[in-house]
Amino acid sequence: MPFKPHDLNMPSNMPPSFIKNGSTMKLLIIAVLLAFNASIAVCQELNNQLNQYIDAVQRSTHTNNWAVLVDASRFWFNYRHVANVLSIYRSVKRLGIPDSQIILMIADDMACNPRNPRPGQVYNNANQHINVYGDDVEVDYRGYEVTVENFVRLLTGRTQNGTARSKKLLTDAGSNVLIYLTGHGGDGFLKFQDSEEITSQELADAVEQMWEKKRYNELFLMVDTCQAASLYEKFTSPNILAVASSLVGEDSLSHHVDSSIGVYMIDRYTYYALEFLEKVQPNSDKTMGEFLKVCPKRLCISTVGVRKDLYRRDPNKVPITDFFGSIRPTEITTGRVNITLTEEEDFIEALRQQEETNSQHSNFNVQFEQQFPKDLFN
Repeated sequence: MPFKPHDLNMPSNMPPSFIKNGSTMKLLIIAVLLAFNASIAVCQELNNQLNQYIDAVQRSTHTNNWAVLVDASRFWFNYRHVANVLSIYRSVKRLGIPDSQIILMIADDMACNPRNPRPGQVYNNANQHINVYGDDVEVDYRGYEVTVENFVRLLTGRTQNGTARSKKLLTDAGSNVLIYLTGHGGDGFLKFQDSEEITSQELADAVEQMWEKKRYNELFLMVDTCQAASLYEKFTSPNILAVASSLVGEDSLSHHVDSSIGVYMIDRYTYYALEFLEKVQPNSDKTMGEFLKVCPKRLCISTVGVRKDLYRRDPNKVPITDFFGSIRPTEITTGRVNITLTEEEDFIEALRQQEETNSQHSNFNVQFEQQFPKDLFN
């Protein structure tokens, strides 16, 4: 309730000295209340500025998206790992990340395996609903190229001389990077090719180098292996969000088997993650917070691990397309847009007038060199 000065009016029968002192007290109280009101205004302004800062922090500041998708295991009985990584590849590509910004590493070629009764095809379910190998899969690292060394070199930007541009992770300080890993893991490591392994410390060091070199804005690590949560335990770099299909000491299980080929088709966590991603559109309002809950224990059997203490934003306010989609400067409208041209003659006349206007305001001519300067060889 605002202060009113007449609320402190003194009775008329008070002695003059008291009235004088009372007037002084009245002025003092008025001054205190005015200062208090000013303090409230300052606090409100600071609070508004703080809220604006929080809103700015919660908004994404990235300018491009990249995805590094790795299947680290080989041999026919690991068919499901190839299906895992190809399924994620299909999802991020459908949501807008181009092949030029997707690094796909597959340790074995199941599509051309002699045991595959459907050559050139890989499916992620026994109903053979979607051929995730498709007609336009671009594999950047294949077979024995999928090594710990190449993976670390890729992340840190230290690729060997002569490496093709398509095999380089050309990220910058504005890049949101998705890293998906699948294969066989244990407490603190992920096996590559069943012959070597990358440890959680080595992975953390590689990510730290990425941050120091300004090679990412935000990073989302998604791991589907046994004891997957152990791979993000050593992270100390900022702006990292991570999810794992199983905690330390737990196995990550397969979903279902295709008896016609005798192998499991896909892992449980990736299966339910894909079930969620298939419902996402480029303009979707789905969030990362929802994605982190796609596979509760009753479905995954293992316990999904999440690490978000290094992440500055609230996952419940982060669009899933910040990592699984791509930046698209587009305007979405649900109304009808009329693109019908005017009469052909009017259209041609307008073009002619525009050309005349342009020529009047142009003081230079653009000249092109001859493509085949024959006169030089006369």
